[in-house]
Amino acid sequence: MNIKQLFQSFNLPTLGVTSALSVGVALTTLANVITVRSTLALQQAPEPQAILMLGGSIDREEFTASFAKQHDHLEVWVSSGVDRRTATEIFQQAGVDLGRVHLDYRAVDTVTNFSTLVEDLKKRDISHVYLITSDFHMPRATAVASVVFGSQGIAFTPVAISSQDYPSESGIRIARDLSRAVVWRFTGWAGENLNPRYALRRAIAERDAAPLPEPS
Repeated sequence: MNIKQLFQSFNLPTLGVTSALSVGVALTTLANVITVRSTLALQQAPEPQAILMLGGSIDREEFTASFAKQHDHLEVWVSSGVDRRTATEIFQQAGVDLGRVHLDYRAVDTVTNFSTLVEDLKKRDISHVYLITSDFHMPRATAVASVVFGSQGIAFTPVAISSQDYPSESGIRIARDLSRAVVWRFTGWAGENLNPRYALRRAIAERDAAPLPEPS
């Protein structure tokens, strides 16, 4: 599914005629911008220049550590995964140089996985990343990435981790996060604090981000 097809999931007929036309024009323009910028990003960097893993379960860190070992020329970003101590141990045990690994805990959900890191990647002139997450989560992740990363000139190559114990996510959930990504693109606000569980998620992320104690 391309970005224009994704945008067709917006229910424009429920809006007034003028509003629907305005939103339709804005979405069409955004879709064209994303298509152009993503194409240019792939031309500039046909091969991924970094690895981005979205947090969710420890098997993602374990897979990413092995993947990073095989791609030892790439830096790794882990967005709100397991706690810092556990993540550090996983990458160390895989033989990955920790100097390559960036453990970031600003995200509290899928949309902020991307919105909190897009500027970091742009500052490093990274325009193409491997995107690692579980297979059931990948459709929602790529929908959000298409807007947040695509609109900023960052392409992605999905790498899905097989997970047989989880059902596919609903189209409603994907459309919700796609809508939030579009709002972020136009306003800079990702809407994460509207989630009733936001405070809990923020507290967990801050706990997991705690620095490791200095060796005695």
